Amino acid sequence: MSRFKFPPSIRSRPVYETLAARDGKSHLIIAEAEGAEAVFDLAKNAENLMAHAHIIYIQGRSGDVYAERLASLGARQFYMGPSYSAALPRLRRVLSDAKMGLQAYLTGTEGMMGQAMLELTSAGIPHTAIQCEHRGSTARRMQCVHCKGITEDVTTDPFVCSHCGLNLFVRDHYSRRLAAFQGVCVDAEDPGNVPDQVEIYQ
Repeated sequence: MSRFKFPPSIRSRPVYETLAARDGKSHLIIAEAEGAEAVFDLAKNAENLMAHAHIIYIQGRSGDVYAERLASLGARQFYMGPSYSAALPRLRRVLSDAKMGLQAYLTGTEGMMGQAMLELTSAGIPHTAIQCEHRGSTARRMQCVHCKGITEDVTTDPFVCSHCGLNLFVRDHYSRRLAAFQGVCVDAEDPGNVPDQVEIYQ
């Protein structure tokens, strides 16, 4: 399940497009798991982009399935790590050395792209220089609005907060500041009256 068509929602919910090469002196590509497929499409349609690209690839659930093909694209620099947290020090180093004109391309899960977007904009990369294409899992990164804890890879609605144990409703309200969707208690007014869990994401 590499591509997913998200249904229309509220304005705060991120909208994803297809990555397209832009003019720039350097290109930072951050891909996670099946996001590698979007990188292959980008490279196929962008002559000479890879000669000025730095690929940071996060294996995630895919392991090293895409590693050899990604490495063969001929990027100026290529890094592969097991998780976003493992890749974060490298990303911060790249951003500390970034020059004007950097173009950024993010592809993978919403959780990874949201966190990377936050890191890039905090480093001063303009929002207009960052593209996002969703690929792979639709599991969500959720914040409990009650205890403020973050639960990763939420696939059911409602779900149990991994920090405070409340039963939370999965909302489409998204916080760019936190790179997370917001979850609210489903049985606050009628404790114990919790709807059956439904798997809505994978």
